[in-house]
Amino acid sequence: MNVLEFTIPVAHDQSVIVQEDAMPYFYPYLHRHNEAQLIWILEGEGTLIAGTDIHTFNSNDIFLLGANQPHLFKSNPDYFSAESNKQIRSVMVFFNPYGNLAPLFQLPEMVSLLAFIRQHSGGFKLPATYVTAVSQLILAIQTATDAERITRFIELLTNLYQFNSKFTPLSAAALTQVSENEGIRISNIYNYVMHNLDKAITLDDIAHKANLTPPAFCRYFKKHTGSTFITFLNQLRVNEACKKLTSGKDEAVAMIAYGCGFNSITNFNRIFKDVTGVSPREYLNHYKGNY
Repeated sequence: MNVLEFTIPVAHDQSVIVQEDAMPYFYPYLHRHNEAQLIWILEGEGTLIAGTDIHTFNSNDIFLLGANQPHLFKSNPDYFSAESNKQIRSVMVFFNPYGNLAPLFQLPEMVSLLAFIRQHSGGFKLPATYVTAVSQLILAIQTATDAERITRFIELLTNLYQFNSKFTPLSAAALTQVSENEGIRISNIYNYVMHNLDKAITLDDIAHKANLTPPAFCRYFKKHTGSTFITFLNQLRVNEACKKLTSGKDEAVAMIAYGCGFNSITNFNRIFKDVTGVSPREYLNHYKGNY
């Protein structure tokens, strides 16, 4: 995966950095940074791309993103409307276990926590059961100062370590280093696709957006993402369909299928099952059974 390098605003007197954002929508480019990032989404909905994998995010979700892991929190299309009064709010904890904190993690007592961080270099989503406890620890770090902040940070990691068996990686994709221009080009492709999921997207269209011929685009996309463009497009469309199926609006399955860019119900059902392992109806029944 090739991505835009991004340097967070670093407080030189802090090894654990807490940042709170309130904006119309999330930062719109695929990027990565040296720091691992624990993010608590207080308000906002959309699609998370982590490595080469696609996930849905909602208010009160908590994710860990590994150091140098490519990611993009893409707010839903309605956040970009000129008439929108929506906003996103999040609190993030940034830390670099191989930077200023390296001496801390070299202590014998920290071996298990460093192993935990390395184990989850592909990131994870925190199960809902633990959100209340972890969000309180994030707030404690945010209000702490000096040495107390490190103490609270270790307490946070210790709690996450205790929940370890419940986590599923967000992504296992390998990472490569690329130029800023390449990262922006990939981001622009992703942005175009996510803003036009409800429309027919031809290979000619997307290749033109990338200033490539269709054969060259196919090679480029596969090389830089590890996935074919059609696979990526289908995953995004199915992810959008899953969000609509579980939105509580009781839209007809056919309307959801066409609204996510599928040209027939048969095609939608086949691709949905290929991506999720179940039919749209089975997916919805399973979701309702958990609530």
